[in-house]
Amino acid sequence: MIPDPIAEVFRTEYGRCVSTLTRVLGDISLAEDAVADAFTVAVAQWDPNDLPPNPGGWITTTARRRAIDRLRRESTREARHAEALLLQGDDDPFSTAEEVGPVRDDRLRMLFTCCHPALAPDARVALTLRLLGGLETPDVARAFLVAEPTLAQRIVRAKKKIKDANIPYRVPRDADLPERLSGVLAVIYLIYNAGHSSPSGPTLQRVELCDEGVRLARLVVELMPDEPEAVGLLALLLLLESRRPARTAADGSLVLLADQDRSRWLRDLIAEGQSLVRACLRRNAPGPYQIQAAINAVHADSVDGSPTDWRQIVALYDQLMAIAPTPVVALNRAVALAELDGPTVALAEIERLDLASYQPYWVARAELLVRADRPAEAAVAFDRALALTDNAVEHAHLSQRRAAL
Repeated sequence: MIPDPIAEVFRTEYGRCVSTLTRVLGDISLAEDAVADAFTVAVAQWDPNDLPPNPGGWITTTARRRAIDRLRRESTREARHAEALLLQGDDDPFSTAEEVGPVRDDRLRMLFTCCHPALAPDARVALTLRLLGGLETPDVARAFLVAEPTLAQRIVRAKKKIKDANIPYRVPRDADLPERLSGVLAVIYLIYNAGHSSPSGPTLQRVELCDEGVRLARLVVELMPDEPEAVGLLALLLLLESRRPARTAADGSLVLLADQDRSRWLRDLIAEGQSLVRACLRRNAPGPYQIQAAINAVHADSVDGSPTDWRQIVALYDQLMAIAPTPVVALNRAVALAELDGPTVALAEIERLDLASYQPYWVARAELLVRADRPAEAAVAFDRALALTDNAVEHAHLSQRRAAL
């Protein structure tokens, strides 16, 4: 059992450490193995109540030394070259080689490497969530609604493809940026979502993943300021972030959107997010992230206590369904529709959806059944949701709702 303070360092620093070592090694698997070795050493040597002043630097330095030891046991020319590069950065754990490319950010380089068009779309996202998000394979598998062995194979194949195809570890040239954008934005969104509602663990949110998602979204907008979907994604994340302080009570329990204390919403993030949404509207080139941002901008209009304009939200979901018709979008539209036409109409909408392994589907179904005064069916839906829930805060909330029946 890894002590909580060390586990927190792993969650916070894993992506940066692996990205830093990958820059010089050119081998993601070797970088991952070295960082894993370093954390094994940390568990054995660190006092959980007295961590080093710079835990990430300690991990990177130790990982680099472990990689050097491994390379010295090999006799290939590539190994000796990688060892020489690793030795260059002995004084600074986060500067192990010459900077490459237009952006001085290892994690952004890793993001573009993992989103190379030579990789299958699912593999791009899975690999990046594993490397940058530091998510364990079971958590990534849940995000993809696939079996863990299937997901593990995707990650292995993606890393092998990067190595065999000699895919460069850098932000691509300006001319190559647009073809990478959709994959990059999808990954940033999933990184944020993995922090916004952590798939497992003792807390509802993983703040470091939310912060990383916003940070990467800002970097992409700086890199590509004329791409409306990049701006839309940043707006969406800022508006979601604005509600973070109100999503949990003082005891850490879950607070639903309708019950949140809106005085705790962060007005500076709302103002910035809504300003970006207005900028997107002026461009008149709507895309999925821009529309989702607009939906959340409507929610943010109620920060002063005014009623939510559900009719406008449903209209925006209709527009989203027209350009990105997915079962998850249909589910979210049905939940909004319930506020206009009642739970029975919404239940008829979600009955058609094939989302049996998607936990939020069963949560939404259970709550709609409660509102429709069908408690026996609601109990079954809550049970299904609980069986698919590994987050302790969500599990406690759903258990409480189930018991209230």
